[in-house]
Amino acid sequence: MKIKIQKITSLALILALLVTFLPLQTAKAGLLNMSNTLSTVRAGVLANHTIVFRTPAGVDAPADTITITFPAGFIMGTVAFGDIDLAVSAGDQTACPVGLVFTDRTLAAAATTGVWGAAVSGQILTLTPPTNATTGEVPVNACVQIEIGTNATFTVAGVNQITNPVAGSYAITIAGGFGNTGSILVTIIADDRVTVTADVAATLSFAISDVTIGFGTLSATATRWADSTGAGSDTSVSAHNFTASTNAISGYTVTLSGATLTMGAHTITAIGPIAVAPSIGTEQFGLRIVHTGGAGVPSAPYNTANFAFDFAAMPDEVAASPTASITTTFDVFYIANIAAITEAGAYTTALTYVATGRF
Repeated sequence: MKIKIQKITSLALILALLVTFLPLQTAKAGLLNMSNTLSTVRAGVLANHTIVFRTPAGVDAPADTITITFPAGFIMGTVAFGDIDLAVSAGDQTACPVGLVFTDRTLAAAATTGVWGAAVSGQILTLTPPTNATTGEVPVNACVQIEIGTNATFTVAGVNQITNPVAGSYAITIAGGFGNTGSILVTIIADDRVTVTADVAATLSFAISDVTIGFGTLSATATRWADSTGAGSDTSVSAHNFTASTNAISGYTVTLSGATLTMGAHTITAIGPIAVAPSIGTEQFGLRIVHTGGAGVPSAPYNTANFAFDFAAMPDEVAASPTASITTTFDVFYIANIAAITEAGAYTTALTYVATGRF
């Protein structure tokens, strides 16, 4: 019995000695709420990274570095501190939700007073706290946001990005002297683009309100206006209108073709390409156009208060829209004047309006 007690005592002593002399190891606490959002997960292309995590330990001293290690295959290129933003939340967070307020830290190639260092060596980005960092430099349970690429815009705009590796799953590890570790799994695929197609049918709408108009009996002592009744005396009412609309990218054009009022070999002189006011006692035939709605407008020389008829340019553009347009209404006013010796008879003309979409 005595011998057994001695054996037990000896075993206890040996265990006590082992505990005393074995090296003491402490595990680093794990990071929380980790994520890495890439601007694209397509293989072999440049991408931005937005890394977010919550640190239970925080950063309290210059030695509390944060390292981000990208697996082989990611090409770091020339990413430097100007392509990196580091921002920190207020602390004591229980999560890192979208919309959380972050405060940016100033970065440089190396840490100095009040400035973090940011340097890439091989596959590792190292963020070094300021040389005067103290308790609360990154508060306990603060969320940390690290942006890498053209999404880094604090102080200077980032220009360099990291090239994605071939398709596969990769663990990006976070460690350093600040006391927490973790890894974020990202999946790279051959192509993250979905091509979606759709067709929009081309449309062009064109209508003329009245295709039979007249001046009635012309006079060498009074200007006549064409209308649907042939009364020809109401200057405020258009003879007719035409409407146009289209979804064509470059809009539409409306042209006019035709001749002046004609009776056999005799004509009433067309006004020509320069708009003029009515002149009683002088042969004149011409028109002007006003518009409402849409993007369409009358074209020169028909877009003034005076009248023109550019017969030499037929088919002559009388209206147009430079872009796709809802319906524009174009009111057309015609005048006719004659001289005292204008040959008697029945004069007529046929005018053709054509709308053409510019798709």
